Amino acid sequence: MLPPQTRDFGQAPSRLPKRCGQVLRVDEFAAFGVCEMLRQPLITLAGVAGFRSLLSRALTLARAEAPSLNAVQVAADGSLQGLDELRPQVDANQAREAGIILITQLLGLLVRVVGEATTLQLVTSEILPDFKVPLEERCTYGL
Repeated sequence: MLPPQTRDFGQAPSRLPKRCGQVLRVDEFAAFGVCEMLRQPLITLAGVAGFRSLLSRALTLARAEAPSLNAVQVAADGSLQGLDELRPQVDANQAREAGIILITQLLGLLVRVVGEATTLQLVTSEILPDFKVPLEERCTYGL
């Protein structure tokens, strides 16, 4: 069982502002972007094959909870393919939940491989800076 904090990180993209003028707009596929944000740092840490293996395993585990992810594959470079095919097959809530499940599984595996401290450092340095919104641009959050 994954710690609750891991799921919290997986849900972070869905907590971003929905409408704030020039602030980053987030859609139902935002959680999949977390995989992309982690791709290069994890490739640096584990190599392309290591990252692909980790993401492929996370995808396999996530498919048990979100079968719609069968349309998604891990490419040779470690990127996710098939999101365009997934888009018309699921509604916004299903897509958002599938992305959260995938990133939660990825972070859970990462905790097991490199430990909680290293995973937390990676997440805060690579993901959380992109989620900061200046005070003057804050608006209603979609919590």
